[in-house]
Amino acid sequence: MQAIEITHPGAPEVLVLCERPMPTLKPGEVLIKVQAAGINRPDVLQRTGNYPVPPGASDLPGLEVAGEIVDGDLSGSTFKRGDLVCALVQGGGYAQFCAAPLAQCLPIPKGLSAVEAASLPETFFTVWSNVFDRVGLSGDETLLVQGGTSGIGVTAIQLATALGHRVFATAGSEEKARACETLGAVRGINYRTEDFVTVVKEATGGRGVDVILDMVGGDYLPREIKCLADDGRLAIIALLGGARAELDMGQLLRRRLTVTGSTLRPRPIAFKAAIVAKLIKHVWPLLESGKIKPVIYKTFPFEQAAAAHTLMESSLHVGKIVLTVA
Repeated sequence: MQAIEITHPGAPEVLVLCERPMPTLKPGEVLIKVQAAGINRPDVLQRTGNYPVPPGASDLPGLEVAGEIVDGDLSGSTFKRGDLVCALVQGGGYAQFCAAPLAQCLPIPKGLSAVEAASLPETFFTVWSNVFDRVGLSGDETLLVQGGTSGIGVTAIQLATALGHRVFATAGSEEKARACETLGAVRGINYRTEDFVTVVKEATGGRGVDVILDMVGGDYLPREIKCLADDGRLAIIALLGGARAELDMGQLLRRRLTVTGSTLRPRPIAFKAAIVAKLIKHVWPLLESGKIKPVIYKTFPFEQAAAAHTLMESSLHVGKIVLTVA
């Protein structure tokens, strides 16, 4: 089969088209003939040598795919050969065929294309497991999303809004801040010209938000602590702004704050299978009814993966970037 491999750590140009053997299926896996594969920040980090591949995973980049099940043990499953699915994988998505744990496959939501479906798994698994499971956004609580126009950001804004929460979101321009509002945020905040702490405090009557989803880290941390309401929770899922920061522990104690972090890729299949059940129950109906819509910024042919990564690193996009596989 054809695949895109990382020849060595470096710039997007190290992504090259190659010939690889067909994946060897492990127990519990199915073979997917890939029609589309999502691009994600972890792919970029892997390409630059900053995100080690988990033991036993494919060295090929790509954490989410959509396509047709063509092989594998489907006993005990509602799936059959020929079914169209999308799936979260540990790697190997940038290829014509990809092995995926059956437990991490979901039916393509009715009315969605393979390209749209390929944009779903990584972001929806991440947002649900962190915002709703890990830090428990619920009731009439409020959410601040850092990086509202990223793939994670557009998912978090739409999902939290659809479930009845008031959402604030930061972005790097006025145009992007307004795009966050179009997606459902009550206020998009241009972090280049506005202080998100001041804006959020004013909009909440000085209370702050209950939950923050943060992909930045670094010097955002002390400002986010100020931005949280009492009993607030901060979920850190990436460190684009750096891995070190000062933390006022007294604030955590006095105001009962929670700071937590997680990565999804190395978690066991059983953990991800539990998220699948929740997505099918709570999120897939929202996608099929149109209350939540995939936001696809641009697609690239499979062989232009380097150009797709260049766009990802530019941060000019709003939503997801997807590879189409012939």
